[in-house]
Amino acid sequence: MLRNSVSHERRATARSTIRNLRWYIGALLFLSTVVNYIDRQTLSVLAPQLKAQFGWSNADFAWIVIAFRVAYGGGQMFAGRLLDRIGTRAGLSVTVACYSAVAALTSLASGLRSFAVFRFLLGAAESANWPGATKAVAAWFPQRETGWAVALFDSGSSIGGAIAPALVLAIVGFAGSWRPAFVITGLLGFLWLMLFRAVYHSPEDHPRLSEAERSLIVEGRAAGAVPTHDSPTMAAPFSYRTLVSLPQTWGIVIGKALTDPVWFFITDWFAIYLVTRGFALADSLLAFWVPFLAADLGNFFGGGWSSALIARGWSVGSARKLVIVSSAAGMLFLVPAAYAVSLGWLTTCLAIATFAYAALSTMILNLPADIYPTSSVASVSGLSGTGAGIGTVVATYLTGIVADRYSFRPVLIAASAVPLVATAAILILVRNTSATRRGLVHPI
Repeated sequence: MLRNSVSHERRATARSTIRNLRWYIGALLFLSTVVNYIDRQTLSVLAPQLKAQFGWSNADFAWIVIAFRVAYGGGQMFAGRLLDRIGTRAGLSVTVACYSAVAALTSLASGLRSFAVFRFLLGAAESANWPGATKAVAAWFPQRETGWAVALFDSGSSIGGAIAPALVLAIVGFAGSWRPAFVITGLLGFLWLMLFRAVYHSPEDHPRLSEAERSLIVEGRAAGAVPTHDSPTMAAPFSYRTLVSLPQTWGIVIGKALTDPVWFFITDWFAIYLVTRGFALADSLLAFWVPFLAADLGNFFGGGWSSALIARGWSVGSARKLVIVSSAAGMLFLVPAAYAVSLGWLTTCLAIATFAYAALSTMILNLPADIYPTSSVASVSGLSGTGAGIGTVVATYLTGIVADRYSFRPVLIAASAVPLVATAAILILVRNTSATRRGLVHPI
C-alpha cells in the first residue's frame, strides 16, 4: 500500500513539472520584448503620416523621440533598482501594465506636445524591460546558456520591429485612421501580462520546475551567484557607490552608450530615412523588414558563437570580447549604406550592420550577468541603459539638426565609427581587477 502511494505521488509530481521550463521562461521574455517594440515602433511607422498631418520638421519629430529617450534612459536606472528590490515578477507586472495603458492612451494625442508627453510616459514604463529580462536570465539559466538566453529575449526587438510596419499599416488601412493603431497595439501587453502572471516564478520556488532542472540552474550560475530577489534568501544589492567604483561597470555603461544610438537610429528614423531617399514606405516593406530580421539572426549568432567558445574552454571574457571586436568591424558597413543608390544595396548594407550590432549588443547585455551577483544584475543593466539613453538623446538631437540642414549621410558615417570607440572602452575596462580577487564580482 505504501509502495503504491509513493509511486502514485512520483507520477503526479512528474506530470506537474514542465520539462526544460527555463526555455519557456526565455520564450516569455522574448514575447515581452516583441510587444515592447511593437508599442514603441507604432509611432515610428506612422511618423511620415503624422509629420504631414501636423506639419512637423525632422527637428520637431526629434523632440518627440527625445521625450521617449530621456524617460527611457533615465528610467532604466530606477527600474533596475526597483527590480532588484521587489523582484522580477512584481516589477515587470507593474511596468508592463503601465506602458500598455500609456500606449493605448496615445490615441488621444492631438499635437507635438501631447505626443511628447505620452512618449515620455511610455519610455518611463518601458524602461524596465531590459533590466528585468537580464535579471530573469541571470536567475533562470546556467552561465553556459546565458548567451543563447539573452539572444532569445533580445531578438524580440528585431521581431517586434519587423512585425510593427505590417501590423500598423494594416490597422490604419482597415480603420481609416492612425488612432486605433495605438489602441490595438497597446492591448497586446495586457494579453502578455496574463500569461506572465500565470507562468513566472523564481526557480527557487517555481511549482512546475523539476528538481533536476532546479539543480542544473542553481549549480550552473556564475560562481558566487546568490538567489534571486523573488526568493526570500536574496542578498542585498550593491550600492550605486560600489557599482560606479568598479571599472567593469563603466566599460558596460560606455559600451551601451556608444552602440545603442546606432540601433535606435534604425528604429526611430528608418521610415523617414526611406521616404527622404525617395522610396515609398508602402512599397518598401521588405526593405523595412530586412534590417530587423538581420538583427534577429545577429542576436543568435553572437549568443551562439560565444556560448560555443565557452563550451570549448574559452574564458567568458575572451569569448564575449572576440564577438564584440568582430561585430564592431561589421558595423562599418554603415559607410557604404550612406552612399548606396539602389534600395537593394542600401538594404543589404544596413542588414549587415544591424546583424553585427545585434551580435555586439547581445554580448554587452550578457556582461552584467557574467560579472555581478544576481542581486545587482538589474541595477547594472539599468545603469547601462541610462548611459545608452544619454547617448541616444544626444544622437537623436544631432540627427534631427543634421538631417534638416544637410542629409542623413553624415549621421550614418559617424554611426559606423562610434562602435569602435565603444569596443576599445570594453576591452580596457571590462577585466579582472582587485574586486575580482576579493570575490566582490565574478571573474571574466
